[in-house]
Amino acid sequence: MFSGSIPALVTPFRDGAIDEGAFRRLVDWQIAEGSGALVPCGTTGEAPTLSNDEQHRLIGICAEQAAGRVPVIAGCGSNDTQTALWHMQVAKQVGADAALMVAPYYNRPSQAGLLAHFSYLAEQVDLPMVLYNVPGRTVTDIRPETVIELARRFPELIVGIKDASGDMTRLTAHRLALGADFAQICGNDDMALQYNAGGGTGCISVTANVAPRLCAEFQAASLAGDLASARELNERLFPLHQALFTDASPAPIKYAMNRVLGWIEQSVRLPLVACSAESRKAVDAGLAHAGLI
Repeated sequence: MFSGSIPALVTPFRDGAIDEGAFRRLVDWQIAEGSGALVPCGTTGEAPTLSNDEQHRLIGICAEQAAGRVPVIAGCGSNDTQTALWHMQVAKQVGADAALMVAPYYNRPSQAGLLAHFSYLAEQVDLPMVLYNVPGRTVTDIRPETVIELARRFPELIVGIKDASGDMTRLTAHRLALGADFAQICGNDDMALQYNAGGGTGCISVTANVAPRLCAEFQAASLAGDLASARELNERLFPLHQALFTDASPAPIKYAMNRVLGWIEQSVRLPLVACSAESRKAVDAGLAHAGLI
């Protein structure tokens, strides 16, 4: 269902508020540059610092601006099941094609709790879900057996996973149990080459915010089995992939976008702050290596 380069969109701010004009422009640019789908209100979109009204507004703007040209996978996760349900209901109403559902964070549910959480959501809202496993942030790991059980219970609604666990063996475990139609999407730009080789279908990407065409070309080559071209593009992008995490994300990617595009401000919301001088130096080097500056 979902494949290729899928940017986890930044949320542009101006004077402390969402810059709706810049966000609409970003959506159009990403589609024109070859992105395969769009993710508003994820980690890179600073969802934890958005009000509910802001989150719902951004999802609506993204769906409206995309206008069916590419799918919109709206960030709807929460550590409160009822809040996640509300986000999903609104996302469906405003035109999102699917929901990106992070594992509940902080309260650390068991695998039984995760099964109950995601099953409840699937039973309440007819909106496809892409599970989002990022235990480094959530301290909760959606284990393969839980993913497999959910996808078997709700094959039309639990349609894929964004995996940022770093454990490549899960690709094969998921694939053997669920087949190739279950979308396995990499959550780490610097692992996307290996991930696709193991059966992945794409990447929900930070780097694609600033390098959408290169990321789309890399994904196209990788998914077509053109290893030589994919490796060349991966090596062109690799220093930038790593530089974008030399400080708390999304500060480095917003710096990079301001540097390359100019119309995205560097502003992030507290408790995040602008990236350090060392991070800016690394990002500049990554942008230069990729040929973006």
